[in-house]
Amino acid sequence: MAANRRRGEIAATIDGRERVLCLTLGALAELEAAFALDDISALAARFGSGRLSAFDLTRIIGAGLRGAGETVSDAEVGAMRFEGGAAGAVGAASALLEAAFGLGGDTTARP
Repeated sequence: MAANRRRGEIAATIDGRERVLCLTLGALAELEAAFALDDISALAARFGSGRLSAFDLTRIIGAGLRGAGETVSDAEVGAMRFEGGAAGAVGAASALLEAAFGLGGDTTARP
């Protein structure tokens, strides 16, 4: 299955196979709740700092996989192996945030 950037999808090689990830509105709402944030602007500001913890990566990638239709827990995501190791996971999460917010790397929300 190929990722469709127009729909906010990205592709990442995880556990040796290409997977599609997408931060749907439901996935974004899941992240708002997980980080106890009030709205999507606060979510964008949280990730716009450019500093992501391993916990952040697990949540973002898990939400992206679930948004694309996979049934996977955050604990399962934490055990997954990414092409490129930790740097690959960072790249996947960054690309996913960029695709979701459509801001060319700037994840601050715009009206």
